Amino acid sequence: MRHVSSVWLLWLTIAGLTVHLAASVQTPARASAAVTASTLRQVAYIKASNPGEEDHFGHAIALSGDGNTLAVGTPMESSAATGINGKGENDPGDSSGAVYVYTRSGTRWAQQAYIKASNAGSDDQFGFAVTLSGDGNTLAVSAPYEDSAATGINGNQADNSMPNSGAVYVFSRTGNTWSQQAYVKASNTGETDEGDEFGYAISLSGDGNTLAVGAIGEDSAAKGINGNQADNSANGAGAVYMFTRSGSTWAQQAYVKSSNTARNIMYGYSVSLSANGDTMAVGEFDADRGKGALYVLTRAGSTWSQQARLQASNAEPQDSMGCWVSISDDGNTIAAGSLDEDSLLTGIQPPDAGASDEKTDKSAGAAYVFVRNGTTWSQQAFIKASNTGEDDWFGLHLALSGDGNTLAVGASNEDSAAQGINGKQDDDSADEAGAVYFFTRTGTTWKQDYYVKGSNNRKFDEFGSALALSRDGRTMAVGAHFQSGGAKGVNGNEADMSVPKSGAAYVFVR
Repeated sequence: MRHVSSVWLLWLTIAGLTVHLAASVQTPARASAAVTASTLRQVAYIKASNPGEEDHFGHAIALSGDGNTLAVGTPMESSAATGINGKGENDPGDSSGAVYVYTRSGTRWAQQAYIKASNAGSDDQFGFAVTLSGDGNTLAVSAPYEDSAATGINGNQADNSMPNSGAVYVFSRTGNTWSQQAYVKASNTGETDEGDEFGYAISLSGDGNTLAVGAIGEDSAAKGINGNQADNSANGAGAVYMFTRSGSTWAQQAYVKSSNTARNIMYGYSVSLSANGDTMAVGEFDADRGKGALYVLTRAGSTWSQQARLQASNAEPQDSMGCWVSISDDGNTIAAGSLDEDSLLTGIQPPDAGASDEKTDKSAGAAYVFVRNGTTWSQQAFIKASNTGEDDWFGLHLALSGDGNTLAVGASNEDSAAQGINGKQDDDSADEAGAVYFFTRTGTTWKQDYYVKGSNNRKFDEFGSALALSRDGRTMAVGAHFQSGGAKGVNGNEADMSVPKSGAAYVFVR
């Protein structure tokens, strides 16, 4: 099964599991489901203030609830700066990573901060994942390949004796000024857990006071909540760590494992928290021979428990459901991606569709929507692209609006040469240009409204490599981490393609 990073397109070996990311394969023209007339429009084309070759700006993206604060992760950025607003011109720190924060005033976007880790180091990939609180004043950034052996909160950052253990950094904003609030490590970093990748996935609650951190390489064979952290007999089982903030002080609240812990299932591959932090969705990428699974956990007071384990209605081995999850603010709607789902179907399908059509269109991808009534979960929708194609990876990334009624689904390997909104979908002449599909819900019914491409989308851009929606679903940010523009800042020259794989972000409103 593939450990899909999107930063790497090569063979990997993780905890003894050999995986690969396949190249996109062109398919013949195919039927396309109808989409509505366009009212969605692009309002910003955003580049780093210091774009560099293969920086991958747009690998991760987060929006505040009102859509006025945007954080863009750039894990391969290579300046030697540390902290806030340092110099970004020097490049001796290969893949140390950075995050750029932008704010919107009226209709105008501007960069507010350039953020580096306080202990920036080569290959740490700070900015691999980013998450913002609802008000945009708390930002968490992960560096899953950071090497410190520290444990807990604000430990020794200079110790590099535990390669790829991973770390998370929390920043807070007062007015227009950002500062680092916490340096967060796992509670069992030092248990010979080299390569835990703590921070592979992260999520903040809407109030910013609860933080979930996935560590897909964690090796404990424990099951459930707060089990034995020192047992390292289940390579790549994965774990999720829960942290809470009181005032400005962070502390670990829980150590969460799958109820079905096994080797290489990568529990914590994706995580998402409700607004109050009391409901959490966790993706388990490689459960049950790659079918994948979604876990729902709830908190009462400070106690976590598992509420449900969910799988797709047409689950098949190697579908990889749970590669991405997103939860509504009230915790009652969850969307889950399944990048390797194989059916040829298009559009919105009944929950039981697809199983008879499996293995005919490898890794086309799908998304599933689950809803909660009381404490009972059920599948509400099985969603396919309007132009399903082989190896498009529809569902690799997705975002659900806070109200749960808008869903954006990325297919970063989609091959159409279209640009803009609702262009021609059946032209497969631009390998891995990428696309985003925009869905809305009325009552219990979902429909596709838009088929979205960047205004200067080109082959290999991987548009849709990251996605974020505002609370009302009216602002959308999209990453294209392999885009090659040489412009700097906001709305620069879109025709300049002089910096390969520097990456870009696009903002759309409706």
